Amino acid sequence: MKYFFILGSNPTLSLAELSAVFDLAKNPKEFKLLDNVLILELDHDINPASLIKRLGGTIKIGQIEKTANRYIDQTDKIIKILKPGEGKFKYGFSYYGPGKFNIKDLAMKIKSHLRKQEISCRWVTSREKTLSSVVVEQNKLTGPGLEIVLIADAKNLYIGKTLAVQPFKELSYRDYGRPERDNQSGMLPPKLAQIMINLALSPSPYEGGGRGEVILDPFCGSGTVLTETLLMGYKNIIGSDKSTKAVNDTRKNVKWISDKFTADDSRLTIYELSAAELTKKIKSKSINAIITEPYLGPQRGKINIKQTVAELNKLYSNAIKQFTKILKPKGKVVMIWPIFNKNIFLNPLINGFKIQNPIPNLFKNNKNIQLSARNTIIYGRSGQRVWREIVILKNRLTA
Repeated sequence: MKYFFILGSNPTLSLAELSAVFDLAKNPKEFKLLDNVLILELDHDINPASLIKRLGGTIKIGQIEKTANRYIDQTDKIIKILKPGEGKFKYGFSYYGPGKFNIKDLAMKIKSHLRKQEISCRWVTSREKTLSSVVVEQNKLTGPGLEIVLIADAKNLYIGKTLAVQPFKELSYRDYGRPERDNQSGMLPPKLAQIMINLALSPSPYEGGGRGEVILDPFCGSGTVLTETLLMGYKNIIGSDKSTKAVNDTRKNVKWISDKFTADDSRLTIYELSAAELTKKIKSKSINAIITEPYLGPQRGKINIKQTVAELNKLYSNAIKQFTKILKPKGKVVMIWPIFNKNIFLNPLINGFKIQNPIPNLFKNNKNIQLSARNTIIYGRSGQRVWREIVILKNRLTA
């Protein structure tokens, strides 16, 4: 089965997540990567509606129905995809590819065909050449309506239909609706937390929980990694932070998530503990994955960058030293390091670890992949004061 995945605002990060989830490094699949779209031939069916709730970096998932010549009228092939039900049939188009595509002409031909069949219909339009997830969901274009997705390269036109879109309302609610948020220390978006979890723990069951992995966030803050891990079905979760406020905030947010989304938090443990003292509470070689966004430095006021970098390098080095003692030999660390002024990076000691490239070799020559010089992914947006560097660490002997 051939599926398409519309990647998020950071295509490299989105691709890294999908590569981890589908284990593309060890099990390469037939693929095509076109700007912000990945077309993937899978040897099994997936449940897009369930899967997209576990993917932080994917905007839409759909199925490729036809492959055709992009320079020939494909109206007849698209008509065969239409399956109008009762009532008014809504349909829309999104075009992903170089140059322009005459969507209006195609849409009017579809409308003419439907009216000849005496089917009431409405063409859902947008000022952009693609429909947003909001428009798709509000108009129910994953059913009973239809979003027809046209993906083009130099020669071919891949014709597909959208099956699921990112649950933007739910993600926003989990971010802004939670009872405790820490504006002073910086806030990890739930989508980014999901991506980090997948980078650390995949390949794992796409639509179920985990397999008994023990997961740790040693800088749990207000608990975003913990709550997202719970929602993804993992059970054995540990959070810790040296701040009493952070621990209390985490407990409140975990209870809120458990109540609102019926997540099972019975095996989640939270300690008030410095990351430099993890071995006081956590057994040697007992953790499968460490997923964390540590303190990123001051978020307000004037920053002494040189002093902040020195302090954070020491903080992270001490924490990573603890990680080497509690992480299982084949375990992973996925953590965020801050970048100041877009070009000042941290360099903590990572003795015993090696930075892992999150992009499989089959994508290495693609022009859309943007990695740092040390094979990490940069995450940020214009106007953001501190950018994030997503770093994956693995044991040097098993990496």
